[in-house]
Amino acid sequence: MKSILCLWLLAAVTSALAQTVEPIPLWPEGAPGARGNAPQDVPTLTPWLPDPGHATGAAIVICPGGGYARLADHEGSHYARWLNELGIAGFVLKYRLGSDGYHHPAMLQDAARALRWVRAHAAEYHLDPQRVGIMGSSAGGHLASTLLTHFDQGQPNAADPVERQSSRPDLGILCYPVILLTGPHAHRGSRDNLLGQDATEEAARALSNDRNVTSNTPPCFLWHTVEDHAVPPENSLAFARALRQAGVPFELHLFEKGPHGMGLGSREWDPARRHPWTVACAAWLKQRGFAR
Repeated sequence: MKSILCLWLLAAVTSALAQTVEPIPLWPEGAPGARGNAPQDVPTLTPWLPDPGHATGAAIVICPGGGYARLADHEGSHYARWLNELGIAGFVLKYRLGSDGYHHPAMLQDAARALRWVRAHAAEYHLDPQRVGIMGSSAGGHLASTLLTHFDQGQPNAADPVERQSSRPDLGILCYPVILLTGPHAHRGSRDNLLGQDATEEAARALSNDRNVTSNTPPCFLWHTVEDHAVPPENSLAFARALRQAGVPFELHLFEKGPHGMGLGSREWDPARRHPWTVACAAWLKQRGFAR
């Protein structure tokens, strides 16, 4: 019992230390297309690391939701702490936002750079560069799905070692994601912040990411609730249908009850109120060699 308590305390201390780590700028010399050098112009990653004795060597980049207008902490640091419990390193991404004057492709550039950065620094964090995933909720789920369908293999001859890395995630977790940017089930706020209010229907269709799935899209875990009226479950259903048609492995969970934006089950950090999706996702991550 004493040894179990010591391990728990060590994990708690490790999480607390991870929380105090300074966010790491993704581009030390400034992000492409940056409008300035204020905090909102500087995309960052904040690492949350599991207890070394519990770590699996896997990592997941986390894209918080917020309609491309803000970043929801309970869909960022809370997810990272939960991943740490599973032995997975979490890297919370602060990406640029439409509310700060940014539009596509700035957000995708930030997410792709985050995946590359984690791979380029895998050795110092004791990570496996072949086990780096991405997850996101709501608009963060749209950003994650954009990288899942718009990645590249990197530039082998780039002077910057980060840019030599692939931006292809090894898996994706999409929590009540925005997928559709056109039609009755689209989330208009995310569309306007991502593309601008004057965006054409053609531009919106091009980033409705069910249209961009191929056989090379990474395996995905998706969940949604039927009661979600802000981002209807048709979004997850459309992406799952596309994965199915492309022959990509996936797991989809639809729950009857629950509002949009639940995160782990509550907007407060409360392990006693965890939603069942966390159990199903932990089992899926274990099956895929990411979690203990």
